[in-house]
This record gives sequence, structure tokens and C-alpha cells, in this order.
Amino acid sequence: MRLNEIRYTDARPIDGYGPGFFRVAGQAVQGAVLVLPTSLSSWGGYDDLDSILAVAADIDVLFVGTGAEIAHAPAAFRTALEQAGIGVETMASPAACRTFNVLLSEGRRVAAALLPV
Repeated sequence: MRLNEIRYTDARPIDGYGPGFFRVAGQAVQGAVLVLPTSLSSWGGYDDLDSILAVAADIDVLFVGTGAEIAHAPAAFRTALEQAGIGVETMASPAACRTFNVLLSEGRRVAAALLPV
């Protein structure tokens, strides 16, 4: 079997996560985060739509990490994002991190809004 190293060019992959934190491109951040291909910021949770809507033109899909277990995102949150033209995929945060990295490596226009595990 041949393994190829993934190169992200200027993109910022999610390197890891743990209780209450995420590590993105080598930078550890406490609490919930919003990860874009080339930037990282704190995220205020489901009530913080403005930070996501501000970058709506730059992303096609948002992966919402709901923490250690999968949970439903509030309907109003999902509806507002879909009306802005953003596809929303909700999953547990570990799965959201992995999925984000795979699509990021393909050069896709993705973002991840992650609640800590």
C-alpha cells in the first residue's frame, strides 16, 4: 500500500481536539471555533450566525460539530444558513473535523463550526 502525504498549501487543517479545545494548523484554541480554509476564530455557538453569514460568499458547505455526540442544530440556525446559500451538515465534532479536513485537502470551499467535546 502506498500512502501519500496530504498538502494543504495555504489552508489550515484541524490537527486535533480534546476536552474543551481544538488545534488548528498548530494553534490551540479553547472553546467553540469557526474554522475556514485560511482563518480561525472563536464561535459563539448557535446564536452566533453573524460570524458565519459574514463569510457566506466564501463557503459552500458548513460542517456543524455538535460536541461529543451528534445532536440537531436549531431549525432557525439551519434555515438562516440555507437561505444564505450555505449547505449545512450536522455531525459530532470529531466527525466534522475529519470531514472538513478531507474536503479541505480537495480544495473545496468548506467551513466548520465546532462545539468542543
